[in-house]
Amino acid sequence: MFTDAATQLATPGAIGVIPTDTVYGVVARASDPAAVQRLYALKDRNSKPGTIIAASQQQLEALGLKHRYLTNVQQYWPGPLSVIIPCGPELEYLHQGKHGLAVRLPAGDELQALLVQTGPLLTSSANHPAQPTATTMQEAQDYFGPEVDFYVDGGDLSGHQPSTIIRIVDDAIEVIRPGAVTIEI
Repeated sequence: MFTDAATQLATPGAIGVIPTDTVYGVVARASDPAAVQRLYALKDRNSKPGTIIAASQQQLEALGLKHRYLTNVQQYWPGPLSVIIPCGPELEYLHQGKHGLAVRLPAGDELQALLVQTGPLLTSSANHPAQPTATTMQEAQDYFGPEVDFYVDGGDLSGHQPSTIIRIVDDAIEVIRPGAVTIEI
């Protein structure tokens, strides 16, 4: 499914729409500041960072996230649970001054294989602000048309929910966005 996506994402500044383990997402290589800026401009996301998906904890550490924070949440992965991890000024182009990023290791062999090739991807749901998330490639194309470089068709994702986003503060879990995983507090 993702055969051409890795090649497309290797192009500096490239962004595309792919099916993730949850919903369709607009993606950019997280290590490519130009692509990240382009994704944020497309989605009109100022001071609202997206989510980083990666194949492994090691990829997240290579990006600049701290081992100690990732180790504390590794029991949640792989799966549709994103955890906000503190990060420093070296990743400001990703966290947009929020000093934290939602990260996850998604499930799914094909998506994992893509992430092994591309490294971590910044992702945001395939929609415009306050609009429903695209459930098909055609809906994503209706939102973005030629503003993205490529689309990967993953079929109809109706009924799929976005990842649940949590933050852990003083050993307590705070649900930032309910989603695919139910967290009992």
